[in-house]
Amino acid sequence: MADRITLRDGGTLFYDATFLTREATDALFECLRTGTPWTQEGGGRPFPRLTAYHADAGVRYSYSGVTHEAMEWTPELREVKRRVEEASGATFNSLLLNLYRGGRDSIGFHADDEPELGTNPIVASVSLGAVRTFVLKHRTAKEKLTFELAHGSLLVMGGTCQHFWLHGVPKTEAAVGERINLTFRKIITDT
Repeated sequence: MADRITLRDGGTLFYDATFLTREATDALFECLRTGTPWTQEGGGRPFPRLTAYHADAGVRYSYSGVTHEAMEWTPELREVKRRVEEASGATFNSLLLNLYRGGRDSIGFHADDEPELGTNPIVASVSLGAVRTFVLKHRTAKEKLTFELAHGSLLVMGGTCQHFWLHGVPKTEAAVGERINLTFRKIITDT
């Protein structure tokens, strides 16, 4: 059962805890965990997670001083993209993968508000592996919403979400296993 949530100041969320079947999720997790050329990026201070980037030909994504050059879509990722586009009603040309190796790996509060994402970007996120807490925090009201992102779940942020809300996956002292996050975006290109 999917939930649609209207956020303060015009943001929207769509969350489907059972977007992928358990069998499909397990297989995709193993395929990506072992078959992805993961790297640890970040300028002088490496990001506390590993990343990989797939996109349409010629599409690049830059944030936090890092520019990702695209690898081609694999058949598995192309199929997930198709399903995410169908569920979200949006199209995507870019996929950033994050591998959280344990509770010390994280991503701080941020917004996906780079100019190349357009005015009101739709960001779709598929979670595989260990359940981690995802936190949304309103920029001025400080309202917080938390979600325990399930193995095989889909979370879509839309509307004005990236203008008014920050999001992140905080560190945890709890013993948690590995988690892979697939974050789909539409990069606006000049061509």
